[in-house]
Amino acid sequence: MKSSILLLSSICVFLFSCSGPQAGISLTLIPPAKITDKVTLDIRAGIVNKKKSETRLEVKFYINNESSGNLLFSKIVTIAPDSAECVKFRMSAAGHIGRNTIILVASEGKKVWRVTKGIEILNSTTRSAKTIDGAWIGLCHWSEIEAKHWNSDIRKLTDDQWREMVRSMHKLGMDIIVIQEAFRNQEYAGKNNIETDGYKGKAFYPSDLFKDRMPIKAADPIEAILSEADEQGMNVFVGVGLYAWFDFSPASLTWHKRVAKELWDMYGKHPSFYGFYVSEESGGSLDNWEKDEGMRIKRKKEIVSFFKEFKAYCNSFAPSKPVMLATNSMGVTSAEDVYPQLLDNLDILCPFGFSRMPETDITGEQAADLLQGYCDKSGTHLWFDLEAFLFNEDGSLSPRPVDQIKDDLNRYSNFEKTICYQYPGVLSDPDNSIRVGEPSAERLFSEYRKYFLSNQK
Repeated sequence: MKSSILLLSSICVFLFSCSGPQAGISLTLIPPAKITDKVTLDIRAGIVNKKKSETRLEVKFYINNESSGNLLFSKIVTIAPDSAECVKFRMSAAGHIGRNTIILVASEGKKVWRVTKGIEILNSTTRSAKTIDGAWIGLCHWSEIEAKHWNSDIRKLTDDQWREMVRSMHKLGMDIIVIQEAFRNQEYAGKNNIETDGYKGKAFYPSDLFKDRMPIKAADPIEAILSEADEQGMNVFVGVGLYAWFDFSPASLTWHKRVAKELWDMYGKHPSFYGFYVSEESGGSLDNWEKDEGMRIKRKKEIVSFFKEFKAYCNSFAPSKPVMLATNSMGVTSAEDVYPQLLDNLDILCPFGFSRMPETDITGEQAADLLQGYCDKSGTHLWFDLEAFLFNEDGSLSPRPVDQIKDDLNRYSNFEKTICYQYPGVLSDPDNSIRVGEPSAERLFSEYRKYFLSNQK
């Protein structure tokens, strides 16, 4: 019965004697956890066949119970040895208001495996629930100028204090975490001279690929964040980066493949490992702001090729896990020919900057509508990267007034999920053992929490 299945329960049973979710069978819902009834839910089963012979499975998806009336979709798949397959379909959330459970049943003869995930569907007039669904976590901000008010605090955080921060996000319903990057590299795109073997970046985790470490107190903040997110039933994008800002060159692709595989091998056992976030970012024009027309064409080809190969590679070992990219919202009209090619190989686009569009560009609302049209045609999910900060005169960042944040949530309501940049330093829980940032970060936490709780009634 529906009442007997807990929301967000996840019974993970794996095929072929596998030891964790990096192999076997997985179930992913895009978006996860909570959506409005104006959203189309993307339901995916990822199956990895580790056997030396092909396997033939019958895959079925149900909602709430395994009855013929609740069967959503079924398919028989044959998977070659040492190969992976993603079985997916889309379900309109309309008509399913309340707490539901998606049930995946995979059978091979008399062997049967099940995985379940909960989804809460809200009655709404818009795609957005008009609350912040998650936030970026920068393990140490790339710019000492921008992070003037909090970088020194972040460096002091222990593994337990990172866990504490995850719990404080959960208090605000920010249950999607995007880890900004796993490496820090100050090199910028355009140089294209960072050969993979000569990479100078430093890792935020105990990497075997590259030995240099970021000077932070925490031994493994990625493990701390994922393990606490497991406990809280949250979802985490692990940041695969940074090779170099805005760099999607062949050398960058090679580096990203190596790092993505290491991150999956190390952390894929965590149920909260939701997907891969490519940290490099991009302008909305997708051309790395090149002035020369030939270079603009080259950069556009690079980003399309990068995601085509990177997504295919990640699908070979984590077939249900989405890949996400954050671009800004500016100049999107100059890349109308490129977005369809890019979005064909991207699961989630999460753009930012709508409230600070140049006067020479279209409006933020027009950019959001245009990007939504691109994504609707390709089947890509469009999420909102809400900027929860303002720039001070010295270039440093400070928490944005809560009324401006609420205004953005109401103005840009076509997005199915809203993720804010960033949590550490911009919001800070007064109950935590350490304040990250200025007193204004605690004030924004308290003010936004009042707004969030008022929306739960």
